[in-house]
Amino acid sequence: MIELDIVPPKEERRKKPDWLRVKLPIGEEYKKVRNLVDQYKLHTICQSGNCPNMGECWGAGTATFMILGNVCTRSCSFCAVKTGRPNEYDTDEPKRVAEAIKLMNVKHAVITSVNRDELKDRGASVWHETVRLTKEWSPSTTIETLIPDVKANWDALEMMISPGQEVVSHNMETVERLYRLVRPQAKYVRSLEQIQRTKEYGKRTKSGIMVGLGETKEEVYKAMDDLVEHGCDVLTIGQYLQPTKMHLEVAEFIHPELFAEYKMVGLEKGFNYVESGPLVRSSYHSERHL
Repeated sequence: MIELDIVPPKEERRKKPDWLRVKLPIGEEYKKVRNLVDQYKLHTICQSGNCPNMGECWGAGTATFMILGNVCTRSCSFCAVKTGRPNEYDTDEPKRVAEAIKLMNVKHAVITSVNRDELKDRGASVWHETVRLTKEWSPSTTIETLIPDVKANWDALEMMISPGQEVVSHNMETVERLYRLVRPQAKYVRSLEQIQRTKEYGKRTKSGIMVGLGETKEEVYKAMDDLVEHGCDVLTIGQYLQPTKMHLEVAEFIHPELFAEYKMVGLEKGFNYVESGPLVRSSYHSERHL
């Protein structure tokens, strides 16, 4: 008798639960924002990051603009943004972003960027000009900037956060134990210091983490403690969703009840505002954080 090795079928990708279903982006306001983004050749993290809330946010006439191109110098294992060596940045980009925000009549704008580690100032001059022009052309618009890790270039940090934005966000993304896996080119302690320096500058500070990557509840609570200790005012917590097969797999889909618990505990620990839910992303409902 010939014995055959039977190879078990490859495990299917973990199916998303019902609470992670989202509506397709539709509606006139969504089309209006999409047309403006295309017309002004803008990048949005909504598109580059495959955000599940794009339909809701764009339908409400808001978007998170991504400056300094759409190619990142980092290779984080959770992120859908392209990785590589970016082209020269577009010096007209700050004007295009500011003009689009004015045309959209945005009440609260969120601006973020890829990491530009190859630039000496980490792209801080472009950050400064984008916020400055937006404030000049739309003085009633409040601004949140979601800034990258400046690798301890504190002069660059000051240039990024000085032109007048109301909120400065820098995401921790995950708990300390998983940093090498999730953010191999970042450092947990360094990101905490960046948040602390931002707070000492006088800004309202914000950060976000993903869950479902294999962290424990105790590790999430420890991250909360660290953030509060370093002056973080606002926290967002959302479910990690695998953007492609090349990225980290989802370890667990967190139940909405646990997200509610995280929110309650976060507020008890001292955050001024906590946005916690399966579909929460950094800029989700950001206008409420003010």
